Amino acid sequence: MITIKDIAKLAGVSPSTVSRVISNHPRISSETSVKVKQIMKELNYHPNMMAKSLVSKTTQTLGIMLPRPAEELFQNYFFGELLRGDHYACNTHEL
Repeated sequence: MITIKDIAKLAGVSPSTVSRVISNHPRISSETSVKVKQIMKELNYHPNMMAKSLVSKTTQTLGIMLPRPAEELFQNYFFGELLRGDHYACNTHEL
């Protein structure tokens, strides 16, 4: 399993720099960011969302309570469109 430390070693930067690249920190130069992101892409590295949520104390999870069982609701076109709109809004506005 590839870790931030592996990415940092290959990029010649510190693990905290890799972390800042992942978080789009403004103090990281575009050159460093491109270099680190390229290595991440080559190694098919994806941040561990569980670890990230522990550090940030947020999960970036949206819960939706439905008034009836999902099987019943999704037979109605309205609820599918409602969820599609929620998904779009969350991805567009990074909520």
